[in-house]
Amino acid sequence: MPQGAPQGMPQGAPGPRIPRQRQEADAGLGPGPGLRQAYVDAFDESEGSGERPGTDESGTEEAEKGKGAKGRAFTGIAAAAVTTVLAVVVAGQVAAGRHDATAQTQSAAGGGLDARASASPGDTGSTPSVTPSATPLTYDQKMGVRYPLSATLKASGKFDAVPGFDKAPGKGQKYTYRVDVEKGLGLDAALFAQAVQKTLNDKRSWAHNGARTFERISSGKPDFVITLASPGTTAEWCAKSGLDTTEDNVSCDSASTERVMINAYRWAQGSKTYGDAIHPYRQMLINHEVGHRLGYGHVTCDKDGELAPVMQQQTKFLDHDGIHCLANPWPYPGS
Repeated sequence: MPQGAPQGMPQGAPGPRIPRQRQEADAGLGPGPGLRQAYVDAFDESEGSGERPGTDESGTEEAEKGKGAKGRAFTGIAAAAVTTVLAVVVAGQVAAGRHDATAQTQSAAGGGLDARASASPGDTGSTPSVTPSATPLTYDQKMGVRYPLSATLKASGKFDAVPGFDKAPGKGQKYTYRVDVEKGLGLDAALFAQAVQKTLNDKRSWAHNGARTFERISSGKPDFVITLASPGTTAEWCAKSGLDTTEDNVSCDSASTERVMINAYRWAQGSKTYGDAIHPYRQMLINHEVGHRLGYGHVTCDKDGELAPVMQQQTKFLDHDGIHCLANPWPYPGS
């Protein structure tokens, strides 16, 4: 047994990229004034120099040959000009098409951002870096978070034992317990089991001064079973021991059974009396209900501004008979 009764009071970016068509035009290779004028001049000169067939039959053979050679020369120039213009236009369209395709690919890959943007500069063959996953929450952070759960939930009524073993850390009277969690709650069973073990073996809890130690098992016969269950299932098991938890949606020690029932709604959502202090409220739930299993009954604080004893029904009230009590999750808060 603990020494002393549980206390209520303690003690140089590059220039703009010039499209290929524009570069070639500036160099006199594209469809600029030079080639266009050659194209026009070739047709003008051909039409102005050579007479139409049948209009003059008096010329010599040499003159006709000269005219034919000159006409063929102008025709060749015109054809070359047309071919060059077409080649440049097609090349420009291909380059533009490649540019558009690249832009479309980039857009599809990430809103206009290159998928390789996170790679090292110049390392075009490297795999894009992967953003590391968010850092997992610590135990204290998880215990400080509320979880969604309906006040009227009635789950399956079937339980899973949380696997694993947590050795009793002390040398006092050893109690073994199992942690069961109702199927279908959607709550973190491992977190609940961890909270029970840490809370009960805290020096401010029932392990105070080495009087007791608690060991979690998942097989074999335990001294009791700490059970996290929906409000509906909690009410059913508490009724087996003549207790009604439905009025205030509370927890209980179902003393005629092996189960210490923790109401999952309270575990997930807390109470008005503790407000946002959900972590200490969860510690109080465990200590209060296990306190009943160890033989402790309900008590209240008797001085205004005093810490409420852990065996006060703190989920329901902190104030009574004109006395204001302070929330307290521990049997021995001053330790």
